Amino acid sequence: MTVLTVLNLKKYFPLQKSFIEQLITRKKLTVKAVDNISFKISEGEVFSLVGESGCGKTTTGRLIVRLEKPDSGRIVFEGQDITFANEKLLRPLRRKMQIIFQDPYASLNPRMTVGDAIAEPLVIHGIMSKKEAKEEALKMLESVGLTPSVTFYKAFPHQLSGGQRQRVVIARAMILKPKFIVADEPVSMIDVSLRASILKLLMKFKNIYNLTMLFITHDLAVARLISNTIAVMYLGKIVEMAPVDELVENPLHPYTKALLSSVPTIVPQMKREKVVLKGDVPSPINPPSGCRLHPRCPLAMGKCVKEEPQLKYVGNGHYVACHLV
Repeated sequence: MTVLTVLNLKKYFPLQKSFIEQLITRKKLTVKAVDNISFKISEGEVFSLVGESGCGKTTTGRLIVRLEKPDSGRIVFEGQDITFANEKLLRPLRRKMQIIFQDPYASLNPRMTVGDAIAEPLVIHGIMSKKEAKEEALKMLESVGLTPSVTFYKAFPHQLSGGQRQRVVIARAMILKPKFIVADEPVSMIDVSLRASILKLLMKFKNIYNLTMLFITHDLAVARLISNTIAVMYLGKIVEMAPVDELVENPLHPYTKALLSSVPTIVPQMKREKVVLKGDVPSPINPPSGCRLHPRCPLAMGKCVKEEPQLKYVGNGHYVACHLV
């Protein structure tokens, strides 16, 4: 069963120009954060979006849970088109769709205790009274490993460590027992020694609630550990998508090969082609013509400069957008 379908999704952000720039030119500049991407996520699947910072992963996640409004395309959740749904229609769906933000400190109200932050969604949605919500929040604190739960319930976010705050954010998302989670780089701001425990906690809840998850990360090694499917993004586009083992063992796009080259321990027993990209990521305000990777790609040819490759199916659940394939 397909839980989420994304079709031709686009989101451009208008760029604010200075007064002088407005006098010089009236041309409107936009950041092409998400540019015509499509994918599906099945029930119980962990679907990972992987790519460098600024490629549009976080914006995609925010669009799906409708924290941002798309410019065009379609977002279908459990058969219901929510692309341009108003808040009245979205409100009951908020219980089913939750997001775990990258920065746990910024996503928690510094004036609200940890316990109140976790219990609040239950009260807002009218699921429980404040007293019942408090009891449920105490149980959830224990479930995420914050004990004694009474002590943590009364604590404020600034009194906790980064790992503890991330557990609070996970607890707040899970308190509603959602069906779908967007996990936006949930381990990127945590010490390396704690990342495994946070991932293990996420997988525990996935199994308990049969969660469907969009996992956003820049780390292919992490994505391979927990994913069923991986989609690789570059400058707002999905350039390759495949089941996890197929993508790791048979990468076809030069950008995917470059990402795998930077994580040599992901499959230590395999000898693979090493691809090193040139220069830095171009500006999403004015992305390159043709294939967006061509200024950095060591395998680029004339066609890559002029013609944009389309995402095509090549077998074994594998999609790739590259003229070399």
